[in-house]
Amino acid sequence: MKLELLSIGPVTIHGYGFMIGIGVLICIALGVYRAKKTGVIKEEVVLDIAIYGLIAGFLGAKLLYVIVEFERFVKDPMSVLGAEGFVVYGGIILGVLAAILYCRIKRISFMECFDLLCPSISIAQGFGRLGCFLAGCCYGRETTSFLGVVFPEGCMAPAGVKLLPTQLFSSAGDFVITAILLWYYKKRKHVGDVGVLYMILYGVGRFFIEFLRSDDRGGFGALSTSQWISIVIVGVALILAWMNRRNAKK
Repeated sequence: MKLELLSIGPVTIHGYGFMIGIGVLICIALGVYRAKKTGVIKEEVVLDIAIYGLIAGFLGAKLLYVIVEFERFVKDPMSVLGAEGFVVYGGIILGVLAAILYCRIKRISFMECFDLLCPSISIAQGFGRLGCFLAGCCYGRETTSFLGVVFPEGCMAPAGVKLLPTQLFSSAGDFVITAILLWYYKKRKHVGDVGVLYMILYGVGRFFIEFLRSDDRGGFGALSTSQWISIVIVGVALILAWMNRRNAKK
């Protein structure tokens, strides 16, 4: 909706990057605060995971975008490798893999870390979606509903037509998930329960929000790439939940 928030000489602050930056800072601050409060993991572990996770997440989000837009990438690589254009799931998957590798090297319980940091991940995603709204990416279908918004020229979304603000729907969902996870952390019965709940809530929410989106994001059959990934993630979460309960009975 607003690509450039502020320009001072040669320096321009873009809405998308600004929201991503805020999300990252709040993500880290919340993680460090909760690590200090609970004593489950050390504060420096949060910082290490944040650094490695961010680097891997950025690369993963861009890599999956390249895969989804491979035909366009072959024709014009720079149109895909620019500052905009990421697939969130790619960032989550590679970021989590980086965290798993870090925990194995440091001999730390990954699921304990995942439980603690899931709310931080979700809140960062919420701010990221606000950035998407400002940039006009990840836009929804045309609508006559009062919920529709009209994007101006220069955004990634089609200009001059009312579109469903799926970015805002997703952002609101991410913030709600954050609140649920913070509450559930105190109620969890097994290590890994919070991570499982995050995977289920985000996976189901993402699956259904995809039906409202209208941007080109690749797919197979009747479902988008992200919907197939959502199905896999929810399936993995259910398997982990079953394993948690089975192990608890031993």
